[in-house]
Amino acid sequence: MQPIIRVHNLSKRYRLGRVEPYHTLRESIVRSLAAPARMARAMLGGGARDGGAQDAERHVWALRDVSFDVMPGEMLGLIGRNGAGKSTLLKLLSRVTEPSAGRVEIYGRVGSLLEVGTGFHVELTGRENIYLSGAILGMRRAEIDRKFDEIVAFAEVEKFIDTPVKHYSSGMHVRLGFAVAAHLEPEILLVDEVLAVGDAAFQKKCLGKMGDVARAGRTIIFVSHNMASIESLCSSCLLIGAGRLEAKGAPAQIVMRYMASELRGHGGVRSLAEHPGRRGGSTSIMRSVTLHTGDEVAVGVVRMGSPLGVRVAFAAPRPVRPILGVVLRTAEGSPIFAVSNRWTQQGWDAAAAENGIITCNVDKLPLMPGTYLLDLFFGDFGDITRDLDVIREAISFEVAPADLLGTGMLPNAADGPIFWTAKWRSEIVP
Repeated sequence: MQPIIRVHNLSKRYRLGRVEPYHTLRESIVRSLAAPARMARAMLGGGARDGGAQDAERHVWALRDVSFDVMPGEMLGLIGRNGAGKSTLLKLLSRVTEPSAGRVEIYGRVGSLLEVGTGFHVELTGRENIYLSGAILGMRRAEIDRKFDEIVAFAEVEKFIDTPVKHYSSGMHVRLGFAVAAHLEPEILLVDEVLAVGDAAFQKKCLGKMGDVARAGRTIIFVSHNMASIESLCSSCLLIGAGRLEAKGAPAQIVMRYMASELRGHGGVRSLAEHPGRRGGSTSIMRSVTLHTGDEVAVGVVRMGSPLGVRVAFAAPRPVRPILGVVLRTAEGSPIFAVSNRWTQQGWDAAAAENGIITCNVDKLPLMPGTYLLDLFFGDFGDITRDLDVIREAISFEVAPADLLGTGMLPNAADGPIFWTAKWRSEIVP
């Protein structure tokens, strides 16, 4: 099967402090004819000698040598930090701007929603812009007529459809823009983070529509900072960093790589020997703490719903049967929950030792995305009435979003740091 999009060594360079001009066809022809004369004048005037480092300082590469293929029916997620080059890549794919180097091969009609009102003529009404957008995509009027009512209903702009779009709110722009892009049946749909402008209900409807479009066999490239949506909707994912393609693969794998690179923290390992959070009067017994997710590899970022292991190495002045208490807190210091083998009596009959490792394993971490802190309490079953070593904020870690509900949606973070699942049933009462 042939790719529907082929990107070869694509690069885009912008000149700092300058807005790229748009030229008419006549201006472009005149500029091309005058190019040899301009080059000669530059060389005679010493302009060529002023290039190099000075020229490099005046330009920035938004994209550099990016290559990848997209197959028909693929839904490709595009992630990366702000300024990485994601939106520039979509503008190049949609032909809004031209590349500085490389090329793009596209085999199909492209519909795009890159920013509020993209492709709309502000003096035209919503109705007129729907027909204009369809004509740009190469659709016949009969095809647009067939989709018109569905577009207007989806966008929820029935009352304003004959009003010039310059009077629309940003939310109305987005609703109509997405409805047009998704319903006029392009083979390729490009969607930027513009959906963040809409309200929660509209975002949910858009995600559902993109799922329908993907299931219909059309190709979608989706830029988003909503990692749960990327995991839910996309079949593959690209990670863009500093204008370069860093990785392509399964969404869950690429999302974790991105989150781990952005949220390095302590990397899941921290020495406790000289920890500033040790409580006064404590005996320095805990030597280090390591976080892992079941494979014994230290991690500083954990996916929602993943297991979490807390491994503490200790060296005591006398043999102990170790007790470990773990209190998990929000970044602001509010306690969320605590666990300890003091309460379960696990290890009370173990052999005493001066050196060793004690591990606490949580099967499924019920935490919303964010930063969390761990307090550690070390004791001895020989005297369970007191803690020998206490360290506040011993280590921090990050929880990354994941599509646990299978919908691309997450609970509202303002509702608390814990997520929980439930089963629902509704019935009709006569």
